[in-house]
This record gives sequence, structure tokens and C-alpha cells, in this order.
Amino acid sequence: MATIIAGGTVVTAAGRMLADVKVEGARVTAIGAGLRTAGDEIIDATGCYVLPGAIDPHTHIELPTGGGQHNADTWHSGTVAAAFGGTTTVIDMITQEKGGTLADALADWRRRAGPAAVVDYGFHMGIIDVSPPVLDEIDLMMREGVTSFKLYTAYRNRLMLDDAHLFAVMRRVAAANGLVLIHAENGDVIDTLVAEAVARGDVAPQFHALTRPAAAEAEATARACRLAELAGARLYVVHVTCREALAEIEAARRRGQPVWAETCTHYLFFTADDLARPDFEGAKWVLSPALRTPEDREVLWTSLTHSVEVVASDHCPWTNAQKAKGWERFDLIPNGAPGLEERLPFLYTYGVVEGRLTLEELVAVTSTNPAKIFGLYPRKGTIAPGSDADLVIWDPHINRTWSAKSHHCGSDNTPYEGMWVSGGVRHLLVRGRPVITGGALAAGTEGWGTYLERGSDRAVR
Repeated sequence: MATIIAGGTVVTAAGRMLADVKVEGARVTAIGAGLRTAGDEIIDATGCYVLPGAIDPHTHIELPTGGGQHNADTWHSGTVAAAFGGTTTVIDMITQEKGGTLADALADWRRRAGPAAVVDYGFHMGIIDVSPPVLDEIDLMMREGVTSFKLYTAYRNRLMLDDAHLFAVMRRVAAANGLVLIHAENGDVIDTLVAEAVARGDVAPQFHALTRPAAAEAEATARACRLAELAGARLYVVHVTCREALAEIEAARRRGQPVWAETCTHYLFFTADDLARPDFEGAKWVLSPALRTPEDREVLWTSLTHSVEVVASDHCPWTNAQKAKGWERFDLIPNGAPGLEERLPFLYTYGVVEGRLTLEELVAVTSTNPAKIFGLYPRKGTIAPGSDADLVIWDPHINRTWSAKSHHCGSDNTPYEGMWVSGGVRHLLVRGRPVITGGALAAGTEGWGTYLERGSDRAVR
């Protein structure tokens, strides 16, 4: 018996058509008319769009904070939020421990995700402590299906690598045919500016943005591009926020470098002015790199699909109590905000409905481009015979006001509070199995998510 998604408009990055989609087991087997046979299960998509499941390549789910604690999400709540936001695959950021191995970090993330995730998942490996044995592990990670490696130019003594170690890792990743991800900010400059602000008594949330200027991001972006050029490495710049950093990426491309740019949903909707909201409200908008100007926000919108290939969430939610740890000093506020569930509804409402994006472009920046960049295409990122049946029946007639009281992640706050959205998930399938049915979470989906070995055709628990 097959499942037929019937009567909807099928949308891919290449176009759209009114058609049925036939699902057998975990895969799409046909698209067209006349696909129904006796005994098939019918999911009515009349009046809806049928989209390929979105892929979020930048999340921090159940991010450890030490002492067995973590941010506001578990792997269950985070991936439930993903599903309600139309996302069927997440690629989460692992961070190696100081003195630890990459293999141990991968095992820890898999141990926590496996029994809980309701959508499919893969990982990037963050390397923060470089040694010859760690460099040798890069090949092991590639064999394990972790084919992208995140490096930091900020957060000295925690995450930051100096140029020599950045270059060493880039060369080894390039030799293994992996992909380098870079968090590009000049950490030493930022640390100086933060220390000076605190010494002056400038400790309110708005000083988070004032001490993390766009020029510090642009300088680190330029340096990362040049180091990648010297190493022969492919480079993906995460959470690009401003026109200066984007200009450095475009310059690298003109030199012939393989460089991709990602921005995040919050940079398309908020600015540094939000950090100045009264009564510590600005803490909701403390994230890094910092929010920028309205002009930067507009540049990002107009750059989508050509200069900026991917919109990710950088999902990293915190509770109000966790954010309040920085009540007296902005530099102690945990960085991050929820975004997994928000990404598709807000891009659809303020992108597609308002004419900034076509439906095809929405699919490109949230699904197809991430699938191609991160070694998942055509298994993920499109609707085609042979692709995974990761399908979103998107109802354009759903309208609601966004609120932390009704979203599904573990945070009790959201920077999107009170904003209007149109469109939402009516049904969602992950590898052919219903996870959202009629706008509700289906029973028995905990642990259904599968670990994806990227760059291969295999997926294992």
C-alpha cells in the first residue's frame, strides 16, 4: 500500500506543478496524475503547497553548558519545534571538549540525539583544541559521515583558534575533501571593546552590539577567506550579518574561491535597536554576531539566492532565568535565540507573501541549497522519484500570532513575540512516516529521526 499526497501544488527549487506525490516506504516513487490505486492511503493537500522538508544546517540543540546542564532545548523538544516549523533535517553543531577527542564528542551527541529526535539529523564537528592526533581524526570523522568542520576566530580561551591552527585544520580538511565552516569575528578586538565598556559601566544589553562591530566581522571574514585560499579549502561562512562581510565573500568568489554564505532568520527581521528595549527585554536579542543596522538587514534580503545561498536558524534558545544570569553585565548574557520553528513561517510570510521571495527561492535557501552544500542532495532537498519522502504539506490559509506560549521549543521567550505569520504545517512526513498530522504531533515519533552519514547514501541509527 502506498501513500498519496493528493491535490497539492508540488514546489521544488526548479518550479511548481499541480500533481500528486506517491510515497512507498521511505521514498517518493512517482509524481504526476493518476497515481492512486485501491487501498492507498490518501493525504488531502488540496489548496496547499507540497514542499520538500526544510534542512536547517545550523542548530545548537541541547547545547551543554557544564555540570550536566544545557540550553533550553532537549533533542526531543528541539526537533519537535523543527517539525512544526517544516524542517525535517537538522545539522547540529558539535563542539570538541578541551583536551578531548573528536570521536568522543561525536559519540556524546549521538547518544543524546538518537533516542529523542523526531526528525533526521547530522552533525558538524567544531574543533577547538588542535593537536596532531586531533588532526588525524579528521579522516575518521569523514568516514563517520561528519564532513564539515567548524572553526572559530572569536572567544579566546574557549573556542578561538589562532591563525596557525586555523590554517593547519583547513589544510587537513581540504586534503580530506571536507568543508570548513567559519565563525568569523575578530575575537581579540571584541574582547578589548567589551572590557573597556564594562570598565566604563556600560553594561546594558545594547552594548553587546556596540562592542561587536561589523568591521570586526568583516576583518575576520576576509582573513578566513585568505587562509582558506592558501589551504585550498572550501569555505562556508556561517551567520553573515552585514554588507562589509558579504563584500569580502564576494571578493573571494571573484578570485575563484569556493565560498558559500549563510545568514540567519533573525538578521532578516531585527536590528541592533532591539537590544535597547527597556527592562532587560533587549536580552532576548543578545546573539552573536550581533544584530546590525536596517541597511544591513535590507542588503541581506536582496542578496538571498545569489550572494547568500542559505538561511539557517542558528537555533540556540535560553530560558528567561538563563538569560538573567547577565542581568548586571551584557557580556554574561547567554548568546542565542530560538529559530528552528520560526524560520519557514517567517520567511514565507515576510518573504513569499510580501513578494521578496518566490516559493521556489524559499525552497532553495531553506532546503535545496543546504542539501547540495552539505552532501545530502538528491536524497534530501527536493521532491523526486528516489528522494526521501520528507514532505511538508504547507497550508497558506493558517494565520496566527507568534508567541512563546504556543511555540514548541523549550524556551519561555521568543524575540518574535506578537508578530503575525501566515501559513503553517498541516502535515509533515519524515522518510514517509507522518510526524505532524492535522497540525498535531503524531504518536510514537520520539526517536524516529535517523543519523545521516553525509556524503554517502547510507543512514544509520
